[in-house]
Amino acid sequence: MRRLFLASAALFVLELAACRKPAPKVVVPEIFRVKFETSQGDIIVEARREWAPHGVDRFHELVRARFFDEGRFYRVLPGFIAQFGVHRDFDVHAKWRTLFIVDDPPKEKNLRGTLAFAKSGPNTRATEMFINLADNAVLDEQYFVPFAKIVEGMDVADKLYSGYGEMRPEGKYIDAGRVEGETNEYLVPRFPKLDYIKQARLIQ
Repeated sequence: MRRLFLASAALFVLELAACRKPAPKVVVPEIFRVKFETSQGDIIVEARREWAPHGVDRFHELVRARFFDEGRFYRVLPGFIAQFGVHRDFDVHAKWRTLFIVDDPPKEKNLRGTLAFAKSGPNTRATEMFINLADNAVLDEQYFVPFAKIVEGMDVADKLYSGYGEMRPEGKYIDAGRVEGETNEYLVPRFPKLDYIKQARLIQ
């Protein structure tokens, strides 16, 4: 009787497993919009896969994972860029920062209002990105590849707090290594004026 019960139980588990459908594959739209609710107001970004398919797919993935929520704009240089994309929790960021994506060939220019991933060499894009606060032809020469553009809220981007300036060693306040290694645990208590993303959500 016990053997019959165990066999029935095993069959039931197998039937349940067979009924479970695999998670549907996410199809990233060719064009979609994301609303960043920030401490200065809302910024709406439109991403286009034709510009940079690998970058746009990663951006979509990060938004779905709510990666940007509570993240700080930790490097804001007026007339240049506003950088973000470090997760609020350093353990989570440590995992994501090694998940590099391959480079996209450049198709668009780093014009004011476009977004591009930061990188430290070929095929090193992961999560960090920046808003171009001006037309930055020098970044075109360095193969930073725009994947999206601001369609509403450029005035909000212009208001992001920039008082801490460039990071060390060029600057004197924010340490890039600690930003990567400690994320918000380092940034929030030491640099309280930094603006941040309350949440980022797909809206189209």
